[in-house]
Amino acid sequence: MKQILIIDDDDYIRDSLNIFFKEKGFATREVSNCQAGLDLLKEENFDLIIVDLVMPGMGGLEFLRKSAGLNLDTPAIVVTAFGTVQTAVEAMKFGAFDYITKPFVLDELMIIVERAIGVSMLQKENFMLKKQLKSKYKFNGLIGDSPGMQRVYEMIEKIADIDSTVIITGESGTGKEQVAKTIHYNSSRLEQPFVPINCAAIPKDLMESELFGHEKGAFTGALNTRLGRFELASNGTLFLDEIGELDLSLQVKLLRVIQEKEFERVGGSKTIKVDVRILAATNKDLEQSISEGKFREDLFYRLNVIPLHIPPLRERKDDIPLLIDHFVGKFAKKRKRDPLRFTSGAMECLLNYGWPGNVRELENLIERLAILVSGNSVAVSDLPEKFQGLRVKEEPAGYDVLARPAVRISEEVDSCIPDEGINLVGTVEGLERKLIINALSRTNGVKSKAAKLLGLNRTTLIEKMKKMNIETPSAGA
Repeated sequence: MKQILIIDDDDYIRDSLNIFFKEKGFATREVSNCQAGLDLLKEENFDLIIVDLVMPGMGGLEFLRKSAGLNLDTPAIVVTAFGTVQTAVEAMKFGAFDYITKPFVLDELMIIVERAIGVSMLQKENFMLKKQLKSKYKFNGLIGDSPGMQRVYEMIEKIADIDSTVIITGESGTGKEQVAKTIHYNSSRLEQPFVPINCAAIPKDLMESELFGHEKGAFTGALNTRLGRFELASNGTLFLDEIGELDLSLQVKLLRVIQEKEFERVGGSKTIKVDVRILAATNKDLEQSISEGKFREDLFYRLNVIPLHIPPLRERKDDIPLLIDHFVGKFAKKRKRDPLRFTSGAMECLLNYGWPGNVRELENLIERLAILVSGNSVAVSDLPEKFQGLRVKEEPAGYDVLARPAVRISEEVDSCIPDEGINLVGTVEGLERKLIINALSRTNGVKSKAAKLLGLNRTTLIEKMKKMNIETPSAGA
């Protein structure tokens, strides 16, 4: 039930509004002065405030000013018998939703009330959607607990909500576009467009039109005016992928847009102003390209305000099991099949591989296995041939092949069963507890590494630790 706070020193007005709104299904609280209204706002939540403009002591305008300091975002309707344009403007300046003069018709007031509550609800819903969107994209798609990835997360936190240009470097397949999206969706521009363009994928003679658009008749085949990526990204973010492949002639024009925040469409004379944040990415050494005359030094320094390097997968191998878990879940859902599990031998092969294609290559491999492997267990023999020679030790019989790393489960368990039998659940829980404590001890309390030893997700390990009341030996993550 929506609740309305009524503030008026006229007893008749308060009583009339109280009866009217209760008949309409609202809950009401009524007070005779603004100070009492402010005190109530600190204790209770209201969906609307109706306040008289002129009262003894604190007036309606002063009330609006002080209530704004409470950051409640509660709409207020000002009511007065002394209505002038000037007082209406003043009330709006102090945050009033609307203004109505006495005497008023209750049904007309009701229309304003419904509109005010409706707008307030939309604003609150929009605020919640913003929070959810920001939470959803916090580090969406960026998987890894390694020191290299932690540095990437820290940098994103620092630079996301500023407008400086960022150049994201890293080998092909490391996830540079995903990093760019994460920066955008953690910025104040998150509701505006994120527009990517791959500078290596578009022919040189079409690239200018792609970036800046063209006017009708600008060249053969230009049958209509077309907006370029800069205009499409207005107030948002333009992501220039593979910027090192951009032709020198276009580098000059790009530099001008970054500096002046304006451009002309191909075949046009009208100067178009744009507010766009530039994120660029490359897998090339641009300083080497500068020395070779393939990239403009002035453009490089314009783009390189904030450099952000994404480490290759071979330099963060601790993240490989986490990435595998992520992709296994993704393709299990996509293919509507049970998640794959890797034998210790298969996992060893994947950990020993160099991953020249980085995260993209790993994702493609997991998708291929999700299609081709008939069961749920992936053995060494299921992997492509280039992986199979990377096994250091043979996988002995008697090991749990679905764990990372292998755990011995031989006849020792059988010999521990007494004639009167055992409590299987309690025994298994006790063994599980010992294994978790042992793994945490071996990894100095670093949960991500302990989870890797046990073949678990880090979150699963944390849940088990909470359930079993297991404390971390040290402050490891």
